[in-house]
Amino acid sequence: MAVVHRTYARALLDAAKEQGRVAEVREELVDFAASAREVPELGALLANPELDRQVKRAALRQLLARADELVRNFLLLLVEKGRAGDLDDFVREFERLVAAEERRLEVELTTAVELSDEEARSVIAQIERAAGRRVEARRRVDPALIGGLVLQVGSFRVDASVRGRLERLRRELRSGARASV
Repeated sequence: MAVVHRTYARALLDAAKEQGRVAEVREELVDFAASAREVPELGALLANPELDRQVKRAALRQLLARADELVRNFLLLLVEKGRAGDLDDFVREFERLVAAEERRLEVELTTAVELSDEEARSVIAQIERAAGRRVEARRRVDPALIGGLVLQVGSFRVDASVRGRLERLRRELRSGARASV
């Protein structure tokens, strides 16, 4: 994540904390970003660098008339600085900072087969013990893994899948074959 994303997200988080409104700001910011992805016209308005900033600001002011003041001001600032096209990056960084403040770890848990709720709770409990933080896991199924699991935490990835093990073994065999030639 770029320094600029972290800087802006940190400033928004600090302002939201000062006003005791982190949850509300987070929810509204995430909802707006989802809307920008789902409504092509809104996404185009934010992403188009050719569109006059005054036009963008006027449209956003009207659209966000009832929005949280911090969220509205944050989005208008992004437009003013020509960074509205990076909205998803700012939101991801804001979410990461909020999770860190709450000592919460967001992970993606991918398995070859659907885990029962009990199995998922067991895996998540192990991650929580190892990380010393509360874990929120998004679960995905990818039959191509064959077995095992892949755990993604931000840019950190742990591949304990059968497919991953086979791939590592294949690379070792290739490099060993080349070394002996």
